[in-house]
Amino acid sequence: MLVRNSRVVVTGGAGFIGSHLVDLLLGRSNEVTVIDDFSSGSPANLAHVENHKGLRVVEADIRREDLLSELMRGADFVFHLATRSVRLSLVQPTVVHEVNTTGTLNVLKAAAQARVRRLLYCSSSEVNGTADVVPMPEDYHFRPETIYGASKLAGEYYSLVFHRSGWLQTVIARPHNNYGPREHYIGFKGEVIPRFILWARAGKPLTIYGDGRQTRDFTYVTETVDYLVRLMECDSAVGQVFNVCRGEEVSIREIAERIVRLTGERSEIVHLPGRPNDVLRLFGDPTKMRGRLGSSPRISIDDGLQRTIEWFQGHVALTPEVMDSLPIATWARDTVESWMGDLSSQGHARRAG
Repeated sequence: MLVRNSRVVVTGGAGFIGSHLVDLLLGRSNEVTVIDDFSSGSPANLAHVENHKGLRVVEADIRREDLLSELMRGADFVFHLATRSVRLSLVQPTVVHEVNTTGTLNVLKAAAQARVRRLLYCSSSEVNGTADVVPMPEDYHFRPETIYGASKLAGEYYSLVFHRSGWLQTVIARPHNNYGPREHYIGFKGEVIPRFILWARAGKPLTIYGDGRQTRDFTYVTETVDYLVRLMECDSAVGQVFNVCRGEEVSIREIAERIVRLTGERSEIVHLPGRPNDVLRLFGDPTKMRGRLGSSPRISIDDGLQRTIEWFQGHVALTPEVMDSLPIATWARDTVESWMGDLSSQGHARRAG
């Protein structure tokens, strides 16, 4: 089943990963409808294809079940990437639950009602929590540290139930720590690699939450979207869960050191107290996907970082506005839900970030 010359819906298609997926899908002669509420994604991520005859962008919230049913009518495939972030879930867990859990149920129902051929649910390595056995296979234990991680796990279960009930063919992908062009760097959405790049280019200190020994399995974004499409096309992947990762463990401290070296700057690396509820170790196992598809992501961390640095050099100027948009604590400036009081700052800083 090839995703070519088809009608495709991408929820969250104006986001970091979603916009790269849209690029790939348009390049394969698909008609693509992007559904995005622009709470995290940006029209700027799609500006280079805004006049493409195969693209339709609809501003809509996946909590609006009636709109989803209308927008999915006639679709062949759905890639469900719309989500609210892990950092937002530290202070506003209710909206993260509503979008990530109820919103996912709405997407599944609308896709089933529209008789969509297949849906891919984009989950997260955050469902696992901190690894105590590595590398982590797909059936590793689930110990999410945040409402975000728990909500993504709920979405996995809902997707599997729809498949097992015969309502809809579903595939589940768990991308691990994507990075690359268009990655978020502003405010609470800001991710570690682009922030490090911008700080290094400006000659400012690179700030690490915690001791920097926490690890991630970083995967370059264009490889991730390639494997999302390949999993969607694989008939034997239906009803299955797959890690989408390189299978290499890299510490945050190593990332900071490599960026300083690759930029040729002399920025110092400083440490602050750990981020609340941070996962200390992530290291995925791509063996299952490699066995099913014959390969897995291969772009090395140095190669991917160099490409990302070059993109930011060409697309993000070091203006005062940009540098002022890089607050130290990316989770601390959002309004905390009233029931939480000061709970969000109590007892959670045990984890590094």
